[in-house]
Amino acid sequence: MPAKRFLRNGAGRASKKGLDPGSLVYVGKPKTGTPRITILDYDAENFLEKTAAACEECFSFRDTATVTWINVDGVHDPAIVEKIGSHFGLHPLILEDILTTSQRPKIEDLGEMLYIVVRMLEYDEAKAEVGTDQLSLILGRNFIISFQELEGDMFDPVRDRIRKAKGRIRKLGPDYLLYALLDAVVDHYFTVLEKLGERIETLEEELIDKPSKETMHAIHGLKREMIYLRKSVWPLREVVAGLERVESGLIHESTNIFFRDVYDHTIQVIDNVETFRDMLSGMVETYLSSISNRMNEVMKVLTIISTIFIPLTFIVGVYGMNFDVMPELRWPGGYFTVWGIMIALGLMMFGFFRRKKWL
Repeated sequence: MPAKRFLRNGAGRASKKGLDPGSLVYVGKPKTGTPRITILDYDAENFLEKTAAACEECFSFRDTATVTWINVDGVHDPAIVEKIGSHFGLHPLILEDILTTSQRPKIEDLGEMLYIVVRMLEYDEAKAEVGTDQLSLILGRNFIISFQELEGDMFDPVRDRIRKAKGRIRKLGPDYLLYALLDAVVDHYFTVLEKLGERIETLEEELIDKPSKETMHAIHGLKREMIYLRKSVWPLREVVAGLERVESGLIHESTNIFFRDVYDHTIQVIDNVETFRDMLSGMVETYLSSISNRMNEVMKVLTIISTIFIPLTFIVGVYGMNFDVMPELRWPGGYFTVWGIMIALGLMMFGFFRRKKWL
């Protein structure tokens, strides 16, 4: 699959202001080109994979005895989404949610179908930030339709298992395929967290060795990433838990154990996100303490230097007064005597500070 350029946020939601509910308007980053539609149809013995030239090519798979996965890469063309949705009996409000690419992860029981929204995450190395892509899933009696915001995903291992009949995926129904897709999404969260963990370790080393303003800016950037990541991950827990509780004939009891496994992975992801947030908060405190300690060291050195020069300044000030009667001014060795006293006094004070471990 081609590399995906993930979006940070949906854009243009205000453009729907004043429109009727169910109005099909794409809300997201502007995009050109024709959405790519791929079809995987399979059972235990047979397998078919094709790229549809037109959305009508997937209509015949609605009532087959096999399992069909229809994947649409790109939802920027409302006409295509509407055609597919109308043929498969999707409510206009569901189609509106599919076209609005800033949805919160959720699950809706539509009776004969289930509608699930999750967010796929990817770490952008170039921008050093987490990007997101909305994934809308429609689970039917014998099919799954997935709508992706952009082309490219982390489902190649799932496709490979279907093509090569690896494991149990070809022997089970669309509910197991739904589990496989959600599991791939959650597993990729760990990859994103690993990248963020490496950044945090690097910043920790910088914080100990040589903290700078750039380090602090990077820490604040990561804190924003964690807030953004948390908003994407936390609702997913409700989605997976809802799949376990939903009273629908589309989810077989034998599949619930797999959804519990995804739920456990989701909890692990949430725990890691919270751990990273706590670490970053601690790093901010460490940075501030480091800056404060460095300032204290500078002030201590300046104070000691000032303390050493106070008596020397006093001596110089005394012998700098313009009185006529000052016996020491007439001494032949007075200049060198004063110098000797000042040097000795300075050395004595320096030794005293060292003995006190103030230096």
